[in-house]
Amino acid sequence: MPASITLSKISWATPDGRPLFSGLDLSFGAERIGLVGRNGVGKTTLLKLVSGDAKPHSGTVSVGGSLGILRQNVQVAFHETIADLFGVAGALTVLRRAETGDATADELASADWTLEARIAVALNRTGLDAQPETPLAELSGGQRTRAGLAALVFTEPDFLLLDEPTNNLDRDGREAVIALLSGWRAGAIIVSHDRELLESMDAIVELTSLGATRYGGNWSHYRQRKALELAAAEHDLADAEKRMAEVARKAQATVERQAQRDSTGRKMAAKGGIPRIMLGGMKERSETTGGDNARLAERRRTQALDEAKAAREKIEILQPLSVTLPPTGLAAGKIVLRVDRMTSGYRPGDPVIGDLSFDVTGPERIAVTGRNGSGKTTLLSLITGEIKPWAGTIAVMTDFAMLDQKVSLLDPLASIRDNFRRINPLSDENTCRAALARFMFRADAALQTVSTLSGGQLLRAGLACVLGATPPPLLILDEPTNHLDIDSISAVEAGLSAYDGALIVVSHDETFLESIGITRRLELAGGDPAG
Repeated sequence: MPASITLSKISWATPDGRPLFSGLDLSFGAERIGLVGRNGVGKTTLLKLVSGDAKPHSGTVSVGGSLGILRQNVQVAFHETIADLFGVAGALTVLRRAETGDATADELASADWTLEARIAVALNRTGLDAQPETPLAELSGGQRTRAGLAALVFTEPDFLLLDEPTNNLDRDGREAVIALLSGWRAGAIIVSHDRELLESMDAIVELTSLGATRYGGNWSHYRQRKALELAAAEHDLADAEKRMAEVARKAQATVERQAQRDSTGRKMAAKGGIPRIMLGGMKERSETTGGDNARLAERRRTQALDEAKAAREKIEILQPLSVTLPPTGLAAGKIVLRVDRMTSGYRPGDPVIGDLSFDVTGPERIAVTGRNGSGKTTLLSLITGEIKPWAGTIAVMTDFAMLDQKVSLLDPLASIRDNFRRINPLSDENTCRAALARFMFRADAALQTVSTLSGGQLLRAGLACVLGATPPPLLILDEPTNHLDIDSISAVEAGLSAYDGALIVVSHDETFLESIGITRRLELAGGDPAG
């Protein structure tokens, strides 16, 4: 029987009672599905419902086949190795005993002589050059993600459940994972905002507050369909608003005609000549007609309002975010940053960055690239003054703002609004609220405490606080798209495209870098364990 996953009439709400799903129906077969939607709409929750880590409040989840689950962060215990992650540490020990001649007869009989070759194939499919005995603690976060995915592929599950599998991966890692999934012929449900990865999908399922919609084809096909849907929704809203105006006009005309008839009847009655019994009948018919007309007008008005409301809700879902930024006034010839023969690192005699020199002049847009561990984060720490160079000099010659992945410039115990006012002390309340609204923190949403925000909301809040009022002439971003949903990424791209200051960006997201108009690349080749 073919492997399948079916969700039927699923309802689920957050612990504070906010409904995420109501009567949700979805089914998956041997296909690669990209699961997309705005942050907080329930993508990770849906994976948890499928895996059994969460239970629906109502409805059923039916899974026919085996699951391989990769969560956003691969947790490791001290002394665990890649073999432990694969679940083959014991079998590998038997092989090692056999190699040294220490294995028993029973161990030799049960030994899996193809094990190491199959492990190597799985690791190779994710582009990870490592041995089964390699401690997981020695791997970077991105390398652990690749090892975790290799362990899943090794078990050959019927379905892969992957939550942001390319987050924190360097370019080589992203390409390896995309290649692996492009050739995957079993089932896969992949939560991702990586548009390059989504181009290899068989279908896209979008979650919104209105439910789930399936789109056959890859990311580009999905965006084309969405553009058509937005145009249709805008047309429907225009029609609904016209109907509302027409209903109001007709209702007013009916009231005026009835008033005219009533006035004519009163004048005739005043002149006499109409029997009293007929006057009573005319009055009763007038009242009945007036009541019928009022009820009919109210039904039509209610229907038109409902149609307009539905059209507006659909546009709210379909309309991409837009971000506009005030100018920084950065002059084209101004030296923003100067690095002269700089060397630095963490352990004496083992430099991460050696004899590096470069300038940033005017509104340049520089992408800092390199493999995981090449020193990208170290360079940003040097620019911001968090660490000092061993030799050479580094000088930042203008105001700047740095957004790291933890968005540490925000006070976690304060609200988004209060953080904005602290970072932008010259901004008034109206400027604050307008800026936060552009980044989807409207009304009470701006009063959320920072510590309660999701990863995507946190970075969005940081961007709103830094970019919303008067942006600094130099903006430094460390993997800004890692926790943003695709709509938010598009909004940030639009905002940064309009930004007239200098940008230094660490990112492995090539689509993002192309969209913001990178003008130069700084390729690092060091060995920074923190980079």
